Amino acid sequence: MTALLPEGLRDRLPPFADAAAAIEARVLAAIGAHGYERVDPPLAEFADGLGTRLKAGALHDAVRFVDPVSQRTLAIRPDLTAQVARIAATRMGHHPRPVRLSYAGAVLKLRASQLSPARETRQIGAELFGLDSLAAAQEVVTVAIDALDAAGVTRASIDFTLPDLVDTLAAGPLPVAPDALDTLRQRLDAKDAGGVAAVAPDYLPLIEAAGPFEQALARLRAFDRTGVLATRLDGLAAIAAMLGERVTMTLDPTERHGFEYQTWLGFSLFGGGSGTEIGRGGTYAVVHEGGAEEAATGFSLYADRLLGDPPAHDRRRLFLPLGTPTGEAARLRAAGWVTVAALTAGDTPEAQVCTHVFAEGEARQL
Repeated sequence: MTALLPEGLRDRLPPFADAAAAIEARVLAAIGAHGYERVDPPLAEFADGLGTRLKAGALHDAVRFVDPVSQRTLAIRPDLTAQVARIAATRMGHHPRPVRLSYAGAVLKLRASQLSPARETRQIGAELFGLDSLAAAQEVVTVAIDALDAAGVTRASIDFTLPDLVDTLAAGPLPVAPDALDTLRQRLDAKDAGGVAAVAPDYLPLIEAAGPFEQALARLRAFDRTGVLATRLDGLAAIAAMLGERVTMTLDPTERHGFEYQTWLGFSLFGGGSGTEIGRGGTYAVVHEGGAEEAATGFSLYADRLLGDPPAHDRRRLFLPLGTPTGEAARLRAAGWVTVAALTAGDTPEAQVCTHVFAEGEARQL
């Protein structure tokens, strides 16, 4: 036998597993305080249904296999959003809109990148279905920041983007040949000024319209001479005004990587002074049976990235010497102690990683 695990998968040991569970509980409680009720989808489901629920699909990074019972292809979820969207569209399709749902669970990706080598992670989030409005976007962004606060994230920041920006401009004041759109998006995303100039030079000012929120927004307003972006920019300004001084805000209007199925608004979440993304959200459309679409707004946090190192978790453990009465042990647990009972005469507090020992009727710190 071997202790090796597949690449990108790992065990979570104490105290990391305990700390992760505590953070997850606090985050879900903060989300629930805004009226979001939890759902818990299965780990795998039919691939054809999972892959069509979101407009841009959801299976490009899914592990698939044939179900020996149904003989149909199943997919292990690489992201929970599509599953929650399915629940909202089917099992809760009768529910008056908007529907507010929260979730937490493991996801598995087919492959990982060098910068993010983990293939199996935990995802926590919230989705609001049935409403595409500024008020809905403001609520979801507020819930996301409250969730970061509950997780103990310091120096939180949010980076906004406009995922459908190029499509909107190309269909209006700045036409672009359909076969050149993908290339233009990629080069804008990469901030490749030479590449953008070769495809559509009118889009070059968008590369400069990125950075601290107020400055970037002003550049975008100056660029939008026809007013086609006015509603989006006004919406961003209103969201920023609502957040005030709670977080640092930036704007990168052409960021597209990871926002393939978002519509007018996308945002990335950061914290602790690190450049590693700890969450992502935005507006999108859910595809119902028959092709009808429903607006939605939501966010997801990457739970493993919320943990500190070492994790901020109280490991106060009280060692109970052999022979401690069970009633006394129950009293101590009721008072909030985590008790670890000696099961042999040679057991010690150090061996059981205890911080306190019960002696002469009281807990004494080691």
